[in-house]
Amino acid sequence: MDLAVIGTGYVGLVTGACLSDVGHNVTCVDIDESKIEKLNQGISPIYEPGIEELIEKNAKAGRLSFTTDFANAVKKSKVIFIAVGTPPKDNGEADLSYVENVARGIAEAATETKIVVEKSTVPVETGEKIKQVLEHYNPHNVKFEVVSNPEFLREGSAIEDFSNPDRVVIGTDSEDARNTMREIYKPLTENILFTDIRSAEIIKHASNSFLATKISFINAVANVCEKTGANIEHVAKGMGLDNRIGKSFLNAGIGYGGFCFPKDVDAFVRLSEKNGYDFAILKEVQNVNRAQRVAFVKKIESSMWILKGKKVAVLGLAFKPNTDDMRFAPSIDIINNLLLEGASVSAYDPQARENAKEIFGDKIELCDSIYETLKDAEALILLTEWKEFGEIDFEKVKELMKGKFVIDGRNFFDEAKLKEKGFIYKGVGK
Repeated sequence: MDLAVIGTGYVGLVTGACLSDVGHNVTCVDIDESKIEKLNQGISPIYEPGIEELIEKNAKAGRLSFTTDFANAVKKSKVIFIAVGTPPKDNGEADLSYVENVARGIAEAATETKIVVEKSTVPVETGEKIKQVLEHYNPHNVKFEVVSNPEFLREGSAIEDFSNPDRVVIGTDSEDARNTMREIYKPLTENILFTDIRSAEIIKHASNSFLATKISFINAVANVCEKTGANIEHVAKGMGLDNRIGKSFLNAGIGYGGFCFPKDVDAFVRLSEKNGYDFAILKEVQNVNRAQRVAFVKKIESSMWILKGKKVAVLGLAFKPNTDDMRFAPSIDIINNLLLEGASVSAYDPQARENAKEIFGDKIELCDSIYETLKDAEALILLTEWKEFGEIDFEKVKELMKGKFVIDGRNFFDEAKLKEKGFIYKGVGK
């Protein structure tokens, strides 16, 4: 099937590459000429394991192309996915101006019936707004069907998530659109949930908000564990063995970050307020998440006493492993607070160096290796649990560091082994 994906950011690029990989002819569109030029050279603008190989494979097979020619992509495609950004406004609402611009462009360019799919994360009722725009700016009197198809991709495993989904949600009132979307996803799964558009739009916000709630809940429990002498890892394991709860998202640490969870929780809170409901639970989820970062800095301070003039080595800057994404990453708040206390910070992340440079400039030392980062440091602070950090030679670390503190924001290291080697270990919730 001929498909167009508007937007070559994280969601759009993964969607386009994966749909082409199952046999569809996909045209990915973006207004950024330099981005399209790089994509046509096989260079991805995002870091995602396997994405460049997927682009190369399907571009070579003639199923995947990249262009700035919006109108032509619309005209030749039966289904058009809108996958542009919906960044948060200052009040927490999603900025839907990019979505509106794309919808208007589709309406003006289309000369025959099209199915328009909102793939971007949008608040409830956006589908109806898109429909209004399509009908209002429609010089050729074309019939449009609007579909909500929220994405559930995890950065770092997005290709696997798209290719082997636990569910696909399709919101539409049109039988033709329902059949077309079933055909698009048939090579991937038959586990499709069909709903009305509004329900599909809320499913995405509700899902991410619930997962954020699990994270804040286990972090709150971790704080209780610290005060009572319990061990959060034992508590979380005991909870997770209950099938009604499950073990996912019960890892205590420094809180959630990234673009999706903070943005979607904010948007859901704001949406609820606009519709007359005070979503107090989610407000407290936000409060706990913010407080967790502050508490971690206090843990560092209480361990080291005076931070002023001391070198602190930070391992991990991205909000999670296997991504270079630092949007709303806990590392930003934590490092800025360390700097305010007068500490000097050296840092290393396998993929997020360039993004970190944009955020911190020359305020911190960005290093090229783990051991360079740790040289002469008073403390090792782990903020992102990259796999390679599990292979650190701590005998070598002991020789490089001035101090003995290991403060683990992800409960990633083996506490007993580090203490055996003479390090002073502090985790979360222990």
